[in-house]
Amino acid sequence: MGLAMPEPLVPASQPPQRIPQLGDARSGKLAGNIAAFCRALRRAGVPVDAARIALAQQAVQMVGVARKDDMAAALEAVLVSRAQDSLVLRELFDAFFRDPELASKLLAQMLPRAEGRAEPPRQRPRVREALQPPRPQKQPEAHPEQQIDLDAAMTASRLQRLRQADFNQLSASEYTLVERLVRDIALPLPSVPSRRTRVGGRGARIHWARTLRQAARHGGDLVALQRQQRRRQPLPLLVLVDVSGSMERYARLLLAFLHAATSRVRVDGQAQPLRRAVFAFGTGLTDLGPAFRERDTDAMLQRAGQAIHDYAGGTRLGDSLASLRRQHARCLVGRRTLVLIISDGLDTGEPEDLARELDWLKRRCRRLLWLNPLLRFDGYEPSARGAAVLHHAADAMLAVHNVTRLQQLAGAIADLMKN
Repeated sequence: MGLAMPEPLVPASQPPQRIPQLGDARSGKLAGNIAAFCRALRRAGVPVDAARIALAQQAVQMVGVARKDDMAAALEAVLVSRAQDSLVLRELFDAFFRDPELASKLLAQMLPRAEGRAEPPRQRPRVREALQPPRPQKQPEAHPEQQIDLDAAMTASRLQRLRQADFNQLSASEYTLVERLVRDIALPLPSVPSRRTRVGGRGARIHWARTLRQAARHGGDLVALQRQQRRRQPLPLLVLVDVSGSMERYARLLLAFLHAATSRVRVDGQAQPLRRAVFAFGTGLTDLGPAFRERDTDAMLQRAGQAIHDYAGGTRLGDSLASLRRQHARCLVGRRTLVLIISDGLDTGEPEDLARELDWLKRRCRRLLWLNPLLRFDGYEPSARGAAVLHHAADAMLAVHNVTRLQQLAGAIADLMKN
C-alpha cells in the first residue's frame, strides 16, 4: 500500500486556494502554444477563427498530450475543413512541436514557443513562412501630409519575379498574390462560323427584310443590298484538371484562371457566353460544372473543394476518361470541342486503357492539347508510361507553370488552331 500524501496546511484566516491541474489547456503555456500554433496555421492559408482555437484547446484537453499522434489527430479534426489543408497541418505540427520530449514538457507546462529557425528539408513554402516570427509593423510618421507613393511589396521588380516564378515555389503570401494575378489574364479562344446569321457588309445571301425596309425609307428605291453573314462563336471547351498530389499547387491556381478567363469571351468585339465543361480527375472523375456556375471565383473554389473527394491522391486518367465517355459524352459538341488536359502525366493506370480512351476522345474533338507544368524543366522528356501515351495522342504540349506562360497560352492555342 502506498503512502498517502499529507494535506497542505492552510491558515484558518485564509480561504483554501485552488491549485491548477498540470496539462490544463485553458491556462499556462500550453494554451498559449496551442493559440500560437493556430495563428501559424492561419498564416499558412488555413481558415482558422477564434471559435476553432477554443475547440482546439478543448480537444487537446480531452485527448491529453501523452501521444503525439492523438494530439495531431484531435487538432486536425477541429481545425481542418478542407482536404488540401490536412498535409499542411501535419507538416506544420511536426515542425512546431518537434521536441522529442513533447509529452513531458507539455505536462510540465514548460514548452517554449517555436521560432522556426531550424527548418526541415523539403518544407512547404507556406509552412516555412508560417513558422517565421511576425515582422514588426512600422509606425506611421507624425506628418500626415506625407503620402506613400510606392509600396515595396508591389514593386515592378517583384511583380516581374512573380510572373516568372514557378507556382510550386511560391510562399503563402506570394501564392495569394499570384492567385489574384491569374484572374486578370484573358483567354481569347479561336472562333468558328455558326449557323446563325447577322447583318454584315459581306455575305453570299441578301438580307431581304433589311433591304426592303431601307428601300421604304427612300421612296422604294434600292439604295444598297443588305447582306447577311454567319455569326462567329467561340469553340466549345472541355477542360480536365489533374488534382493529384503532384499537381496540388497548380490545380487551385489553374482553376481560378479558367473560371475568370472563360466566363465570357469576346468575339468580333462582343462578349459572348462560352460553352464549357470542366472536370477534375484523380482516382475518379468529378464534374465541376455546378461550381463553375458561381460568379465569384472564391465561391467557385470553395464549392469545388467540397465536391472533389480525391484531392491530393493518385492519378488514373484512363478510368476518368472512361467515366467521361459513359456519363458526359454530350459535352463533346460535334467535332468542334477544344480539349485541354492539365496534368503532369504521372498516371498510375494501365497504359493500354489510357491509349484506348484517348483515341476515343481525339476522334470526337477538334484539338487535344496537353498543358504540362513539368515543362518548366529544361530537357524534359515524357518518359513515364502514362506521359508517353498522352504525348503521342496530344496535338501539342504547352507549359503552364507560371504567370507568363498563362499569358502566352492564348497566342499558343491560336497558332495551333491555324494549322
